[in-house]
Amino acid sequence: LGLSGPPGAGKSTFIECFGKMLTERNHKVSVLAVDPSSSTSGGSLLGDKTRMTELSRDMNAYIRPSPTSGTLGGVTRTTNEAILLCEGGGYDVVLVETVGVGQSEFAVADMVDMFILLLPPAGGDELQGIKRGIIEMADLVAINKADGDLVVPARRIQAEYISAMKLLRKHSKVWRPKV
Repeated sequence: LGLSGPPGAGKSTFIECFGKMLTERNHKVSVLAVDPSSSTSGGSLLGDKTRMTELSRDMNAYIRPSPTSGTLGGVTRTTNEAILLCEGGGYDVVLVETVGVGQSEFAVADMVDMFILLLPPAGGDELQGIKRGIIEMADLVAINKADGDLVVPARRIQAEYISAMKLLRKHSKVWRPKV
């Protein structure tokens, strides 16, 4: 599964909760988390592993943070090979978290069985994503953080994306993207 979304959408939190649910059901989960690299120093924080503390201690999970090192598209130059290595190593679920910073971080969509776009419920101009790009590549759009005071805005954004996605050209004959 490939996951992308804007900063603050809760990608790492979602992956930790989903990953723990999968390992509790006896799955072996691999997480390939891609972090942006600095254009000045070339360095990267690689902080995703520290945000997934419970999953990082789970013996049925493997988390590998990697820097983009200047690669565009939200993944690294070797993400596809890393997916194959994880599958060969016995991991039956591989989650790829992209850099997730804009509308062009969807290179992962061609590497995975399902591409999930996570969106926060109160991010401003919600239909900005409809300008083609990442939204038309998504197999599933998940409105995250949809609790408390954000339930109503989340339902509104869900309805907007359901309507907007009807206008997009289908990229599969057997799957209709869900929101």
